This record gives sequence, C-alpha cells and structure tokens, in this order.
Amino acid sequence: MSIKRLRTVAALSAVAALALSACGGGAGNDNANGSGGAKNEFNAALTEVVNPSDKKGGTVKMGHSDTWDSLDPGETYYGYAWNFARLYGRSLLMFKPAPGKASNELVPDLAEGLGVPSEGGKTWTYKIRKGVKFDDGTEVKAKDVKHAVLRSTDKETFPNGPAYFEAFLNLPAGYKGPYKSKGVNTDSAISTPDDYTIAFHLKNAFGGFDYLAQLTQTMPVPEAKDTGAKYRNTIVSSGPYKFANLQPDKSFELVRNEQWDQATDPNRKALPDKYEVALKVNADDIDNRIISGDLDIDVSGTGVQPASLSKVLTDPALKAQSDNPTMSRLWYTSINPTVPPLNNVECRKAVQYAMDKTSYQTAYGGAFSGGDLATTIMPPAIPGYEKFDLYPAGQDNKGDLDKAKQALTACGQPNGFSTNMAYRSDRPREKATAEAFQQALKRVGINLTLKGYPSGDYFSQYAGNPPFVVANKIGLAANGWGADWNDGFGFLSQIVDSRVIRPTGGSSNTSVRIPEVDKMLDAAIAETDTAKREKLWAPIDKRVMEEAVIYPGVYAKSLLLRPKNLSNVFISDAFNMYDYLSLGVK
Repeated sequence: MSIKRLRTVAALSAVAALALSACGGGAGNDNANGSGGAKNEFNAALTEVVNPSDKKGGTVKMGHSDTWDSLDPGETYYGYAWNFARLYGRSLLMFKPAPGKASNELVPDLAEGLGVPSEGGKTWTYKIRKGVKFDDGTEVKAKDVKHAVLRSTDKETFPNGPAYFEAFLNLPAGYKGPYKSKGVNTDSAISTPDDYTIAFHLKNAFGGFDYLAQLTQTMPVPEAKDTGAKYRNTIVSSGPYKFANLQPDKSFELVRNEQWDQATDPNRKALPDKYEVALKVNADDIDNRIISGDLDIDVSGTGVQPASLSKVLTDPALKAQSDNPTMSRLWYTSINPTVPPLNNVECRKAVQYAMDKTSYQTAYGGAFSGGDLATTIMPPAIPGYEKFDLYPAGQDNKGDLDKAKQALTACGQPNGFSTNMAYRSDRPREKATAEAFQQALKRVGINLTLKGYPSGDYFSQYAGNPPFVVANKIGLAANGWGADWNDGFGFLSQIVDSRVIRPTGGSSNTSVRIPEVDKMLDAAIAETDTAKREKLWAPIDKRVMEEAVIYPGVYAKSLLLRPKNLSNVFISDAFNMYDYLSLGVK
C-alpha cells in the first residue's frame, strides 16, 4: 500500500481554495472515557477507541500538503487514499474497521462473504449483496465490479494503480483494457454467471486472492458512466458518501449519498454529515491548524513534521493527544541502475557505504517518531523478516568512507561523480533526507543536485517514469513503501518485481530490475505452506540488497496528532493511521 502502498504514503501553497467551516450539525458526545473508550492519553488510540460515540452529524475537516494521486478507485495507490476511498466506494472485501491488530482481518463488504476457491485456487467466486445502489439509484451488479477491475488493467490510462490483476488474471492475449480492446470476451479472466455472482479465473493458483478482492480496484464502476481518465472527477459513489464541489487540485467535499442503505452495510456507521478536504496546504501549517483545532486530520497519515515534533513532545497536553504507531513501512531511497555511472554495482555500493544512516533517521524526526535504522528492505513487522547488514555503516552509523572510496575506485570513479536526486517537494522530511544524502555523499566526491517534484504525480510523471528518470539523470529517488497487506508478498512484490515497471510511468518500483528476483517471487507465492513460504522472503530481500539498488533508511514510525474535535478515533494497523471510516464529530 502505497499502501499500501501507505502503499502504503504528503509546501507548495497555503492557498487552499476550500474555506474550512466550523463543525456543524449533530450534537456530539464529549465523553472522553465513557462507553468503554480509551482515556485521552499518549498512545491511547493504538489499541482502543478514543471518544466513542454513535452521534451523527457534523463536518470532518482534512488537509493535504499536495493533491491526490487519483480519486479514481481503479488508479489510486497511496495508503491514505485507500483508507479514505472506503467512504465513497465499496470493494468486495475490506479490512475490519477496528483498533489495532483486529484491523488486519478481512471481512465482507460489497460481497456477502469471503471468496470461495475452486480449481485448486485458480478460480475465486464471490456473491454480491443485493440492494446496494450507486448514488444515481441504480443497483450495483456483478458486471460493474468486472468492469471496474478490467479498466484498472489499462496502465496507459491509469498509471498509478497496483498491477496485481493484470499479473494474475487469465486475460486474453494482447488484452489492453475495455477501452482499447472493446468487445473482447474476457470471461477467461472474469465471469459473471448472474447479476450477483462474479468469478475470477487466474493463470496460476493464488491462495491469498482475498487480499486482492479488498483492493479499491474492485469498487464497482458503471460502464455507462465511465469517462476513462476523467472519471477521477466524476466518480459514481457506491458508499455512504458522494462527491460535491470537486475542484481538482484545490478541494472537494463528501456529502451523504441518499441511496446508501445501512441494512446492506455491516461495516459503516456513516456518522458525519460531511467531509471537507483542502489540497495543497503547507505541511507545517497543517500541523499548526490541527494543534489549534481549526483542522482535524492530516489526511496523508504520515505524522507531524519535524518543525512540530518538539512542540508536541514537550507539551504534556499535546503529547497526550498523540499516538506513535510502528508501521509495516520502509522509508528508503531508490538507486537507479539505468543512470550512469550507477549502472555499475560498485558505484551503487559507494552510495550505500557513504551515506550517514543517522542523518536519514534525523530527517524523519529521530528514533521516536522517524523509526529505527534499517539495513533490510522488509521491516521486522513482516512475517519472514530476517536481520542482516550487507553494508555496515561503522560503529557510529555515519558511514564507512574507506569502503565507499574503495567502491568508487572499483567502479572507475575514484574522484566521485555527479547525479541528481528526486524527492517529493511537499514533504519536508523527504527534502531533509535529500539534503542529508547531499552532505554525506559529498564527503567522498559524489555530488548531488536535488530535484523536488509534487507527490501527486511523483511516480506517474517523474521518479516512477523510466524515460524521465534517464533523461533527467535521476540517480537517486526518495521513496517509501507500506505493505499492501502484512506478508512478504504484500510488501515486496510491487517494489522489487521488475515486471511492475511501466514504460509510461506510475510504478513504485523505480530501480529493481533483477530477473532472478522475479522468479524467486513466483516460486514464493506458489508455495502453499505458510511456514515454508515465509522463509522465502528473506533471500529475496538479500538478493536485491546485493545489487545495491535500494538504500534502506528507517523502519517507519510516526507521531500522529489525534483530532480533538472528533469521536471514534483509533489507529488501524491495516493502514497504519487513523481509521477514516469510523470517525464521528464530537
């Protein structure tokens, strides 16, 4: 998840065209400790609900430091966007809206139950709930889910989304999606024997297909109202909220979908009347407004910025209003082998040895809110994690400059070289990371020119676009990844499989192009024994690190400011941030 990934994962302008109103409507419940809820204290929301209430009404106010990658459920790939999309769309399955580890459980959403496998796991069948309606009053049918999934496989039109379905479905040869392959029979991949049954047919058995059924790409899209790439601005809702006042790159609102029926939806209470989202708000300003109560949530869910960190931690009242979750996420930097001289593994190793690991951690706020120093790609929270360190950074973790110089000599660049480093310009921590690289690598003669790009298009147009990377000599690119779901495949596949790299851009994998790793991934996912499968992830991790195409920075933590104006606040382990689906207004 950009998670994600939080995929798993957000200061260009303080002019946010939406004037955020004060909380309106509905008498709230200020009960901080009642109804079995957690006390308002540090880390209270990690495992319990803070300010529990069933009161309806009011407005949830959110801010974002850039724009959405895409509001289209078939294309979006940031963790916060998946969390948020459940307000306006219903996927076949979903992660349970509950505090802590309970949120990792898959439960039925649009479907009546979990998938029923057949043919040894090559076919997965789901029954659609009857009576679920789009916001125009038409009933959701199996064909709408089929169309939604098929359109998401068109990566020219939708470059940002995950690539699981096109990899696993038994699609017709040469199929390019419903727009370019109009009229092609796709029953070999997805069949709908009746209005409420949908079956997915795979090329190979995949015992974890239910995890794909929870992706936003299974949120139904009516073909008659599908406007292709423009659909992101004309979305037809199947959830309890629909879009209003959508101003691309500026702001939008979610208001109640009158066609939503609580009787068809066991997972959503739909307490607020409205969600207001302001885009392109300065990241530090977002923190200040949350502290003052003018804003409820930084929708990106990655935690307070370094400028606010000491303020929160040294003020007992603010610290009591915060949570510090450990995430299934890695903050890292891609080292692109398509950009000379980094096409030489020894030059890439020089980067590994020369970087000051402590400065990476400092850029993200230190060990407390940034995370622990990383030496592997997989975080310890992922089953199958194995600790190893191929590029020791010295006893003080500030780099091994002698090893770095030896590597530079081995790659024919004894005096160093110059290249560019990309980072997301609206994320202060990524800018600080790039500056840390610039200072650390300069010690051995590697000179970086820093290039900031907006997070909304970071992967589709810039750091994830292979021709752009080569033409603009983006040797390094700040990156981050959260597990799409918490196992080795859910974490690794979209960032180390070379087959997800798209010529037109949009992949979170910008640097790993190792055919051997692709085969290792295939072998691992084909293993049906869980214990045996989990032992296969660490060798993949190690093989990628041998090529030095990823610099692991920190195993992520974050410091989240708990919204003082909201009820039903808790951390979802599945998204590593507050659960946006369950919020109410006090």
